[in-house]
Amino acid sequence: MTTLTAPTPATTGRAMALLRLIAYSGIGLAMFFLPITIGGKTTIFFDHAASWLVTQQRPLSIALVLALMAWGAASPFIQGSWRASTTHTVFSVLKVVGVVLALMYLLKLGPAALHEKDMLPFLFDKLALTVGLIVPLGAVALAFLVGFGLLELVGVLMQPVMRPIWRTPGHSAIDAVASFVGSYSVGLLITNRVYLEGKYTAREAAIIATGFSTVSAAFMVIVAKTLNLMPVWNFYFWSTFVIAFAVTAITAWLPPISRMDNSGGVSDALPAGRNRWQAAYDAGLQQARSAPALWRVLRDNLRDGLAMAAAVVPTILAVGLIGLLLARYTPVFDLLGLLLVPFVWIAGLAEPVATSKALASGLAEMFLPALMLKDADAVVRYVAAVVSVSSVLFFSGSIPCVLATRIPLSLRQMVVIWFVRTVLSLLLAAGIGHIALAQGWLA
Repeated sequence: MTTLTAPTPATTGRAMALLRLIAYSGIGLAMFFLPITIGGKTTIFFDHAASWLVTQQRPLSIALVLALMAWGAASPFIQGSWRASTTHTVFSVLKVVGVVLALMYLLKLGPAALHEKDMLPFLFDKLALTVGLIVPLGAVALAFLVGFGLLELVGVLMQPVMRPIWRTPGHSAIDAVASFVGSYSVGLLITNRVYLEGKYTAREAAIIATGFSTVSAAFMVIVAKTLNLMPVWNFYFWSTFVIAFAVTAITAWLPPISRMDNSGGVSDALPAGRNRWQAAYDAGLQQARSAPALWRVLRDNLRDGLAMAAAVVPTILAVGLIGLLLARYTPVFDLLGLLLVPFVWIAGLAEPVATSKALASGLAEMFLPALMLKDADAVVRYVAAVVSVSSVLFFSGSIPCVLATRIPLSLRQMVVIWFVRTVLSLLLAAGIGHIALAQGWLA
């Protein structure tokens, strides 16, 4: 007669953790990478949700975004963070300017030039509203993708390639992927904390901060929407992922990063008695087991998404308008773009001077190339979408965030890194874009 043994609490806990890992990560993968067709439009789930709010609930959407902008503009002065540095002061003022510009647009105030369709109307309707809604919704979706073990499992599996290719320790794989699919602010927060704990050298922290801490997957949706690339979302996302990581692998071996201090850090040893697959499985399972209840993760991610949207949307509106005005009425980006013309010409892109100018504007704000090239041909639009993300550094967001950390990167170094990343990104993206067009992967 067979005796049945009741499952132990440890066995039950392990089974539940595995279920969380598989189920929640599967939901996250579906939300970000499974296109759904609704009303003849094919895109990912939370983009459908944001589009519905913008088109069907416009008054509510405007009210929500204005509230977020007001919160974002007031917070630095309420908390006193505007005094932290000159950079904080400048961007605190720009957030207030962003709120004023939003009110000017909605109330139809100010010079007629600001109300032309490709100025405030485009910035507010196509960018501010979309960002203000997609970022919080994307943050909620991101909870499933990165909160329950998938990130840790993939991170351990990537360890063998991190050191020889990206010159960073194995555990940085988790940070790198989190920075890429999450957001630059969250990624830089992680990187700075690990650096201060002595687990990164200065060079390793700089590689991750300037190579992986780019805009979130939710922001990539906005770039893709602006450039009409949502029909090829999966191709755009994964090719950008590969290009950004390839560019980081190259820049890690080039000055100024290669000359930074590399003393300290930690080793990449696996746990005793475990092979890589076992260690990866253990890491994913441990995260799934230790993660808070789903509702808490969703709540925290929504809170962080709202905070990010509140901080970014007014800045985007203000810096975006400044960038558009500079692009239209001054030679600033023409001069900066001249440095990129030879590379754009080598890449075989249409209208090299105009394209170079638009790509150069990404140093001010990562959305500007998308705004300026939204009517270009398919390959140029694709290149603009990739470069906007892969260049990583821009003055309206990531550069001030890096300067606020303890990572020893100067403003001059970051501008040099931006230029190198932009050149490498546009060359790689152009090559892939031409192939994709020939194969029918780009509409």
